[in-house]
Amino acid sequence: MWPYFSTDYSGNRFGLFSTSHWTALAILLVLYLTLFRFRRYFRGNGSADKTARFIIAFILILQEIVLNIWRFVNGDWSIATSLPLHLCGIAVMLSAIMMYNKNYLLYEITFFWGLGGALQALITPDIGPYGFPHFRYFHFFVSHGTIILASLYMTFVHRYRPHHKSVWKIFVLTNAYAAFIGFFNWITGANYLYICHKPETSSMLDVMGPWPWYLISLEVLALASFYLYYSPFALRRKLLTERTE
Repeated sequence: MWPYFSTDYSGNRFGLFSTSHWTALAILLVLYLTLFRFRRYFRGNGSADKTARFIIAFILILQEIVLNIWRFVNGDWSIATSLPLHLCGIAVMLSAIMMYNKNYLLYEITFFWGLGGALQALITPDIGPYGFPHFRYFHFFVSHGTIILASLYMTFVHRYRPHHKSVWKIFVLTNAYAAFIGFFNWITGANYLYICHKPETSSMLDVMGPWPWYLISLEVLALASFYLYYSPFALRRKLLTERTE
């Protein structure tokens, strides 16, 4: 079993849109559709709701702990690469807290960061050579998939909804966070949020121009994606308003 937990992995290399990639995406899609199907059950059963939120929060925290243990054991832990400071990393921690206290501001943050960061990560995973069945393959899809699950749970079950002001609130907050991370990268030599250079593996950044111009492209993409994720709710509100007029 150890080869599947080692950083020196010579097994199946992860391939973008390979069978293992599509399989993971399909499993997550089924999970999300199942949650939607049983949303009223959790909404009307306080005990089931509390248990589900605890399980989601537990998975989020556990996977982060296990990842850091894996890095320590393999001598791969570094302040420059291992802190949960990417949008998905911080979304993990905030999503776990949201599952506990049902805070709406945390919902706004994790909705846009979770969908924006985790969805993009699932489409173009940055897991190096670690294909199925390596530990990092399972960890990657569990962690990012659960971030999205947490936001969808509060949306489907507790009927939390983002508002138009949420788009700009989180956009400003994202830029403030990016500024902080830029300073942190400067003093530590890190590359969190890929502010200093693009990731080594293929990603959407490859088509956004060289540094630092791709950072401007990211600003535009972030705001556009925020509006895209908000658009179903805006459309629903518009239709409901027209029906009541």
